[in-house]
Amino acid sequence: MAGNTGKTPKARALGAELREAREAAGLSQRKVASLATISNASLSRYETGDRVPSPEDVASILTAVGAGAAVRDRLVEMARDAAEPNWLLAGASGTRTELTTLIEFERTASRIIEVAPMLIPGLLQTSDYARTIMSGLPAHELETWVTMRVGRRDVLTRRNPVRFDAVIAEHVLYQPIGGPDVMADQLRHIAKMAELPNVCVQIVPSSTQAWHLALEGAFILFEFPKASPIVNLEHFRSSAFLYDDGDIHDYAQAGDTLRQAAMSPEASVELIARSAELMEEQS
Repeated sequence: MAGNTGKTPKARALGAELREAREAAGLSQRKVASLATISNASLSRYETGDRVPSPEDVASILTAVGAGAAVRDRLVEMARDAAEPNWLLAGASGTRTELTTLIEFERTASRIIEVAPMLIPGLLQTSDYARTIMSGLPAHELETWVTMRVGRRDVLTRRNPVRFDAVIAEHVLYQPIGGPDVMADQLRHIAKMAELPNVCVQIVPSSTQAWHLALEGAFILFEFPKASPIVNLEHFRSSAFLYDDGDIHDYAQAGDTLRQAAMSPEASVELIARSAELMEEQS
C-alpha cells in the first residue's frame, strides 16, 4: 500500500497513532526517519495521513521509537487496508483506537455537525453527565475517560475554535441522566456553550409529526479545511468511519434537512433553559 493517496479515516487514524508513539518517545521526525531509513518528508506525510505507509515502514517506525510488540502488531495490521474509503471498528479492542481517531478529527476539523437523538453530544457533556453514562467502565479507568471526554471540548474554546453545530432531539432534555441535579447542571452548561459564536445548538421538537432523520440514529460529520469530510457512526459495540463521496453527500444533506426542521437556535436555548428549571424543581 506504500505510495497510496491517504486522507482516508484509517490512514489519518494510523498517522495520529504513529505521531503519538514518536512524541511519547521524545524523538523528532528527523531522528525517527533516520532510524527507520525513510525520508523525513515521507514520515511527515504518514503522520498527517496524507499518504499510507506500507506495513514494513510502519514496523520500522515503531521499532525506531521503541514501541511494544502489541502496538506494533496492531498498527502494522491497520496499515494493510488503510487506503480503503470506509472503516469499521468492532469490539471492545477498538475503543482506544476510536478515541484517538475522534480526538484527531476534532483537533483538525474546521466544522463538526453532530446529530444526537439519544444523548447530549460528547463535546457538550459535563463531567458528571459523562461519568454517569460511562459508569459501566472499570472503576480504575472511569476518571481517566471522563477527564479525556471533558478535555476534548477545548476545541470549542481554543484560539481558532472549531465550528460546532449540534442537533439534539427534545426528549434528550427531559431524561434525568445522573439525577435532576446533574441534568440541570448539564442543561445550563449547554445554554452557556451556545453563547459562543462558533457553537450552534438546535432542538428537534418532539411534537414534530413527520418522520425525520434524527430518528434514523446518531452521527457526526467532520469537515476539514484541506481534506474530504468524514462521518462517524457509533453503536454499542462498534463504530464506523465513512469517507465515500456518496455517503458523505447523504449525511451532509441529512444534517441540512434536520437543521431546517429543528427549532431556531434562540428558541432552542430558551427551551433548554426551561428544561433546566424543570429539573431543578424536581431536585
